[in-house]
Amino acid sequence: MPRQQGFTLVELVMVIVLLGIVATISTQFVSFSVRGAIDLGDRQQRALQGVVISEQITRELRGAFPLSVRGNDECLEWLPILGATAYTSLPADSPTVNIRPFGKAIEAGARLIVYGYGPQKQLYETGSSVPNPGPVSPKIEKVEFDAEKVSLVANHRFNARSPQKRLYAVGGPVSVCRSDDRQWLYRYSNYNSLTTEQPTTLALAALAQTSALTREVMSANLDPENSLAWRVTPPSFKRAAVVSFAFTLKAQNSNETTRVSQEVHIRNVP
Repeated sequence: MPRQQGFTLVELVMVIVLLGIVATISTQFVSFSVRGAIDLGDRQQRALQGVVISEQITRELRGAFPLSVRGNDECLEWLPILGATAYTSLPADSPTVNIRPFGKAIEAGARLIVYGYGPQKQLYETGSSVPNPGPVSPKIEKVEFDAEKVSLVANHRFNARSPQKRLYAVGGPVSVCRSDDRQWLYRYSNYNSLTTEQPTTLALAALAQTSALTREVMSANLDPENSLAWRVTPPSFKRAAVVSFAFTLKAQNSNETTRVSQEVHIRNVP
């Protein structure tokens, strides 16, 4: 009878063991590759998120009235410029200001500022506390794009003149603040409650519960161990205002972080 050919039990066991080793190595290789791809994607996402946040803040600051920018440990606040033009005359104690057309419509509720240097707190006075005479007007009526006059809700006298007759229309304040637990970054607007003392995070959060204030989420993954820092260097006659800020974004599933810092130069004459 011919001799039968086949594998012994030892040979089969050895093959199974080798296949198991190969499978384990292959699984670990795929696992590490997937983990690396996920980590790389998270880093790229945080980097992009940091660029978007810093660019949004930068663009808004460059459209801010330079003298209005102020910061504390929690928030950065400014008055956005809605339009700029030149005045032709500033009647004393009058509800009307003669201007060259803005070239765009300015909604009611804005205020006029004759560009000049003075105490910052005067920019944030409101209601009956608006200095008269002062650099900031009471609220205005709606202005059409081709209008040559602006109507104020009350008589006002500007206490200074601009060498270039520059006149700005500014809107209600805007703030960017970290949350009280240091993990969220919010943008607040439409609160229109001007105060000489800059509002805190808790004050704005309370307003959000009782008014039409708008709160928008800019980031939900700030690293609470690295505080958000705002630094405002006021403008002078020789240089523009400078705003520096830095924040750290933290990965959701690990302790990996991404640090973002930015410096914004605000033009003295937007």
